[in-house]
Amino acid sequence: MSAHTHDHIDWADRLTQLRTADTLDTDALSAIARRLVAALPPAPTIVDLGCGAGGMSTHFARALATRGGGTLALVDATPELLAEAEKSVRAAADTASNAPGAADAQAKLGDLADTGSAGSRPASGGRADGGSTNATSGAVEVRAVRGDLADSALPGALPAADLVWASRVVHHLPDQQAAVGTVAAVAKAGGLVALAEGGLDFRCLPWDLGVGRPGLEDRLLAAQAEWFVGMREGIEGAVAMPYGWSVALERAGLTEVDSFGALVHHPAPGPAVLADYVVHRVARILEFGGEYLTPDDRETLASLLDPHGPHYLAARRDLHLTGAKTVHYGRRP
Repeated sequence: MSAHTHDHIDWADRLTQLRTADTLDTDALSAIARRLVAALPPAPTIVDLGCGAGGMSTHFARALATRGGGTLALVDATPELLAEAEKSVRAAADTASNAPGAADAQAKLGDLADTGSAGSRPASGGRADGGSTNATSGAVEVRAVRGDLADSALPGALPAADLVWASRVVHHLPDQQAAVGTVAAVAKAGGLVALAEGGLDFRCLPWDLGVGRPGLEDRLLAAQAEWFVGMREGIEGAVAMPYGWSVALERAGLTEVDSFGALVHHPAPGPAVLADYVVHRVARILEFGGEYLTPDDRETLASLLDPHGPHYLAARRDLHLTGAKTVHYGRRP
């Protein structure tokens, strides 16, 4: 394992799957990024806590470039993921900042600033790699910071943010409410805090697979839920949070708390990466939650995951992906 994790999961080993998930989530993540960035002031600072492979921040970078630029701080405790995120987000930021649409959008913002009908022109900034950037050309500054969200001192190492984003990371930490408080502390006064947690479980299998008992996916999701309970119980110093994410945001002192959803939908047969994603997803549930399945279901899964067998999942044309992400957000007073 490359780095200590509270949940005892080797996240560096999941890099390929994280990249694939980011690809499949592109439409949903892009819509979320545009919605959140549209609510920010000119040249904002965004902090992505638990950035993983950087999928969400590539969309933040593109959204910022169309609005005149800004700063993106990527934070993760796993060095391999942080390095991948920095590479991917820098590439997306450079491409988006140099696109003709970014310059056109910034010119419009500049015209408004010159007439006094909008805020002051965005200030220029520096790049973490030592090169210079100019926010007036739609440039996006990218910084990478290795940090653990369970560390209450983390906000002191980060820039005060207009938007703090944390996607599916808080539930892996010992004290979720304390972690929400740390996330909120990174935001500046008036800044937004957004957590992507919960949502609707992804579904990808037909009800009757032609092998084993129908309804396998329902039982897989139930096994995954049992594994999750055990994962939480196995975290050293785990603290229960017997209420929802909106209440957690309110207890962290945030106001204007609300939520919205974004659909992830790939009808069969789906994009080329879908089959491999489904195979890895099912194999992972079997690996971590197999003890909660019946012997018959485990035998069925062995057949479905056998690349040389007649029931191999990746050979099917009726795999799909349907689910929803939920974003809970609030504003720091």
